[in-house]
Amino acid sequence: MNPLAATTLMEGGPLPVIFMALMGLSLLIYVVLDGYDLGVGLLTAAAPEADRDRMIASIVPFWDANETWLVLAVGLLLIAFPKAQGVVLTALYAPVALMLLGLILRGAAFDFRAKGDPAHKRWWDVAFAGGSALAASTQGWMLGRYVTGFDDGVGPQVFAAGIAIALTACYALLGAGWLLIKTEGELQRRAVAWAKRAWPVVVGGLVVVSMASPWLSATVRARWFDMPGIIALAPLPLTALLALAALRGLLNSHRVLGKLCWAPFALMGLVLTLSFFGLSYSLYPFVVIDRLTIWDAAAADASLRFLLVGAVITLPVILAYSLLSYRVFRGKATALAY
Repeated sequence: MNPLAATTLMEGGPLPVIFMALMGLSLLIYVVLDGYDLGVGLLTAAAPEADRDRMIASIVPFWDANETWLVLAVGLLLIAFPKAQGVVLTALYAPVALMLLGLILRGAAFDFRAKGDPAHKRWWDVAFAGGSALAASTQGWMLGRYVTGFDDGVGPQVFAAGIAIALTACYALLGAGWLLIKTEGELQRRAVAWAKRAWPVVVGGLVVVSMASPWLSATVRARWFDMPGIIALAPLPLTALLALAALRGLLNSHRVLGKLCWAPFALMGLVLTLSFFGLSYSLYPFVVIDRLTIWDAAAADASLRFLLVGAVITLPVILAYSLLSYRVFRGKATALAY
């Protein structure tokens, strides 16, 4: 381990770790939940016009609540880690702006495709799918840049592009899994076909990312291959590969259209969760790898204690609202209504 990191680990307090865990949890929930509705948006580009309303109806009650988790994660970064947010947001200014543009396009298209001139509906559908693709790919790009510590070399740039493709495919697979849960009939069968097309891209992307990460970063390489780290980390990729294999097998079963319709989505969520823990293990204790540890970047303990009260109140409220929306709107999607 880096000597600076080892010294800080001994001297640092627990509050920055708690806030880093809360920020990470918020991002993980966001990736899984908003990932599927971005995925559904991506898939509308391949869907017949007759299916698009039903696909959008499957995400309408949830997408605002899903995006709240991103707001919470960014808020925690800005307030709890003020030194890191300057580094992170400065390096990612352009992709953040593009991501926000994509999310704005999605929101505008959602309303105007139904309330505007019917002659323009097709163009708003294009904007909805395009905004989804822009948001998904820029999130992957930002993740790739973050993992490499914002290195400007050719290798890190290619790595970020690879993660952009892989994360977009993950979202498409999540979206197909969501449609399996929320739809029936021909659209559900199309979701199986879309999931089969996304699956090899997801697997290939995860394999390439896993091979490239230790090659690009000495810190990650040390965490992965030094003892006892290799023993602790090995179950994560192995379990993820088993989950992906099980997911692909389910897509060949007729049960995925019935009682096991939830399983592909759950397995993809498991893969993303395992990937999150692997990434967290690789980067800890840095908030910006090889540059800022959690404790270097954190606000004063007095500020963090005050903020923790707000986080303890806010997090359960957001969680309760999300759970309530999923409970109220459980079951198959109904016809789209504005």
